[in-house]
Amino acid sequence: MNQQLLNTIKGLTQKGNRDNISRTKAYEHFFSKHPEIRWSLLAGVVSRNAGWNMCDLAGNWLPHILTERYRRQLFLTYEEANWRIFQDAYPQLLLYHYSKKYNCPLFHLGKHFFMTTFMEKEWQRFWRLRDEKRLVYALIINEQHVIERPVIRKRSFIFHSVLFLLQDWLHYSTVLFPTCFGQLYGFSVANFCDVDARIHLGKKLYELLFAPNLFPLFYQFVLTTEPTGARYDYEQYGNHNPIAMTPTLRKTYPIIYHSIDGTDQWDVRNRIKPKWFRAPKTMKNVCLTDWYYKKQQHIETIVNIMSK
Repeated sequence: MNQQLLNTIKGLTQKGNRDNISRTKAYEHFFSKHPEIRWSLLAGVVSRNAGWNMCDLAGNWLPHILTERYRRQLFLTYEEANWRIFQDAYPQLLLYHYSKKYNCPLFHLGKHFFMTTFMEKEWQRFWRLRDEKRLVYALIINEQHVIERPVIRKRSFIFHSVLFLLQDWLHYSTVLFPTCFGQLYGFSVANFCDVDARIHLGKKLYELLFAPNLFPLFYQFVLTTEPTGARYDYEQYGNHNPIAMTPTLRKTYPIIYHSIDGTDQWDVRNRIKPKWFRAPKTMKNVCLTDWYYKKQQHIETIVNIMSK
């Protein structure tokens, strides 16, 4: 049974990891079947943001201020980071699915998918104790380390370039959670190259996504809005005329084929910091609707000036 199961998981992972849209749908579908695995919904909504960022690169603004070569490199960076996270995390989710199906923990099979010892222990712990928040935090910690060396450090020339700092200052530096009523919630991204900062952001996004008063609004958006990569996905619900016209992802980018050269077991060389499992402080100013659209107008003005 094990070999057949491993082949099934490999096939489903390959199918789900074709592009940003397939990843988003796979994460969100998994949550619909296993709502106790909250990380899967967080990953889905963050994946939607990745799609918007990718399509911005081919929209009506950034081509005026970023070179074609740089935009291509930035797209490939976003694509590789999200591909690697899915390639690592989705087999773990499927192992949980089949563990439930057979009423037997199968996480020891994670070694066939290069699961870290850290995550095998965390899944075993979750199987026993059902600590949903701890599992979310563990997955956030793990996936940010998964991309640390092969993407963040390897492509440091992207993240430290003047062009990245410019586009980061414009509006890529915000992760948005939309509602079907036109509101936008979220946080700005700061110190993206710092793994501690990315983990902290991930925890804040989780706490926001599952805030009792907001979760129904966010999930309604997920259930009713087909992900396309275009910012129209959420701009259609607002009272503002869409400003940042962006194309849909599958009409813009081809399928990118990846490979992993070696397995990076980050937990072998890194100490697990206790602060990674601490909840973030109470969040303020999480509604970004007015700020976002004002910033969009500001960006449009800047682009018009720079493109003359």
